[in-house]
Amino acid sequence: MSGSNQCPCTPACPLQKALTWLGGKWKLPILCSLMADGPSRYNTLLRKIQGISNTMLSQTLKELERDGLVLRREYMEVPIRVEYELTEKAARLRPILEMMVTWALGEESQPV
Repeated sequence: MSGSNQCPCTPACPLQKALTWLGGKWKLPILCSLMADGPSRYNTLLRKIQGISNTMLSQTLKELERDGLVLRREYMEVPIRVEYELTEKAARLRPILEMMVTWALGEESQPV
């Protein structure tokens, strides 16, 4: 790492902060779904993300919203419509996630 303020050994490590925002089983699938499909309703996410429960989806969306990665929009219709979408902060993750995919695919093709 370059620069002393980005050392992974410091108590205020920015990498640890980022991993806290993205860590957990369901955060990346939710973010990737929103990146691929754009704003989505709760039940759409529930159907698309195989294996996630109502409780985990709700909890994870709240965490992503708290961390500034997902925006929850309520539309005052009858019944009320709620959509979730990426914030600009989350949208800036796209090139990083694409590089991680490239890295992971390259690793899979290497003999162990």
